[in-house]
Amino acid sequence: MSGDDADVELEARLEEQAEFEPPESFVEQANVTDASVYDEFEENWPECWEGAADLLDWDSDYDQVLDDSNPPFFEWFTNGSLNASANCLDRHLDERGDEAAIEWVGEPTDEADRTYTYAELHREVNEFAAGLREMGVGEGDIVTLYMPMIPELPIAMLACARIGAPHSVVFAGFSADALATRMNAADSEYLVTCDGYYRRGDPLDHLDKANEGLSGVEHEVSDVVVVDRLGDDGFGHDLTDTQRDYDDVVAANEGAEVEPVERDAEDMLFLMYTSGTTGEPKGVKHTTGGYLSWAAWTSQAVLDIKPEDTYFCSADIGWITGHSYIVYGPLALGTTTMMYEGTPDYPERDRLWEIIEEYEATQLYTAPTAIRSFMKWGSEFPDQHDLSSLRLLGTVGEPINPRAWKWYYKHIGNEECPIVDTWWQTETGGMMITTLPGVKKMKPGSAGPPLPGLDVEIVDNAGDQIEPGRAGYLTVQKPWPGMLRTLYKNDERYIDEYWAEYSDTDSDDPDDWVYFPEDGAKIDDDGYITVLGRVDDVINVSGHRLGTMEIESAIVGVEGVAEAAVVGGDHDIKGEAVYAYVITEDGYEGDDDLRARIVEGIEDAIGPIARPEQVVFTPELPKTRSGKIMRRLLEDVANDEELGDTSTLRNPEIVSEIRDQARN
Repeated sequence: MSGDDADVELEARLEEQAEFEPPESFVEQANVTDASVYDEFEENWPECWEGAADLLDWDSDYDQVLDDSNPPFFEWFTNGSLNASANCLDRHLDERGDEAAIEWVGEPTDEADRTYTYAELHREVNEFAAGLREMGVGEGDIVTLYMPMIPELPIAMLACARIGAPHSVVFAGFSADALATRMNAADSEYLVTCDGYYRRGDPLDHLDKANEGLSGVEHEVSDVVVVDRLGDDGFGHDLTDTQRDYDDVVAANEGAEVEPVERDAEDMLFLMYTSGTTGEPKGVKHTTGGYLSWAAWTSQAVLDIKPEDTYFCSADIGWITGHSYIVYGPLALGTTTMMYEGTPDYPERDRLWEIIEEYEATQLYTAPTAIRSFMKWGSEFPDQHDLSSLRLLGTVGEPINPRAWKWYYKHIGNEECPIVDTWWQTETGGMMITTLPGVKKMKPGSAGPPLPGLDVEIVDNAGDQIEPGRAGYLTVQKPWPGMLRTLYKNDERYIDEYWAEYSDTDSDDPDDWVYFPEDGAKIDDDGYITVLGRVDDVINVSGHRLGTMEIESAIVGVEGVAEAAVVGGDHDIKGEAVYAYVITEDGYEGDDDLRARIVEGIEDAIGPIARPEQVVFTPELPKTRSGKIMRRLLEDVANDEELGDTSTLRNPEIVSEIRDQARN
């Protein structure tokens, strides 16, 4: 059989295969391999979470695993105390001091990458922590970090944690107004930022944007620390009287050692602001003991992280994925964690695979959006590199359709790496639904069962469980250690947004409180959950509620399609109609034949009711700088309305192009 024939046969076999067993070679070395873990956790709940707490070093032992006396304000590991910075650094020094803690890869390929050993990271974290203290930062003060993917960001996070000052990281791609809004909401008087960073070969002026944001802060900002990232490529900014150079702060405290502040398990470790339904960002509060134990346990059990690994998560630390699975989880386990400043296709489309080969990365945790881009570019790019160091693959951020899953499995994992398709949120702190890779078979398109110790149900409008195969609402029936504790300074909104939908708000019985993440899902006979997307991402066609995620998955399942976005548009008869915006794979034309196959694929998967009113082919979709599709603008196109604000997009010009294409 020729090589081409073998590839065709392999593709056909993968296309038909609905379940995949974890490779024996992986199971033999996995951190978790005993299937009885699910029963043990259920029978021994909540004490089962002592195993997560045992992954950490505690200054004072906790006296109760869970205090559920005041639901939904649950408390974990009560009266225990610890320090997150010490757990990520100090305790590894004896055995891992000379081993790499962070491998940082900058975007410019002619720039030297930076390696921080645990000893070096410990030293710089201490020096910057001492500098923060000199500025007056004390225990409980919230420090805002407005920084891109540079090493000084995790250094600042760990320095804040060391002195007991919660940090609030603001994604570097956010606007000046977003920075001001978050600093105002947090009453934050301290900012750490940088002069700029690189994106697709160009230096970007970040300090100008930070200064603009500071002008909108309604209270006095005591101190601003500025990292010089660009050097000679900088924009010539002069620091003001309240601004300090990061290198000067560290140098002034050379050799300083700061005793880690003992923090109660329920003390706040960080705030993370996420978008809210009212338009006002929500300050999600995560605590030291529960969050850190959850990040460490899921990193070990799901990502199979070991100290000797070189683990690569391609997310940005400005999002919760980067907090949990670039910084806190991996460093708590003493492994080498990677950071990459740039994009996966600059300067060439093989950049990510080049990095994995060079550093012999053992895990890759990335987003389905990225995988769909890799598919569109073609397998020739990963095929140019030796990816045999990879042991496990993961996806995060949105559901992954079966076709993208199988491409990832074959072309990146060579059918030798299990894939963990993980569902979770900023609010959950870490993974909730996924397979344990050393225990469970994988089903492409389905995230998997809930993790051991979690009680997840799919329910109807009345809160009753629904039978397998039907779509319903995803709910979490019991608390878990990594959960948010409240919304900062807004307990009432915390209850209203997450708990009041399916609970009696006057009840003191924890069983009456159910966490509702506002996602739709369905479950199969094996207990595997397929997440269908936000329940508000629904198109109501002639009274039929159709999930956009389900339609998009059907479209991307069509050969020749790389990515799709679906929105609802006004319709005189149906009320709403389906509008699809489609990116083709390289080598495929957006023609009538492909359009017909897309319609056929939707009707086969969902039914004629979901037939799109229009299929528009486009080279790109409008995306924010964080990679999220701006569906609101696509709705403007569908309704032929004036286009809304495009200033937050990384590709604002594409919206007008899509509108012109839709009108033709």
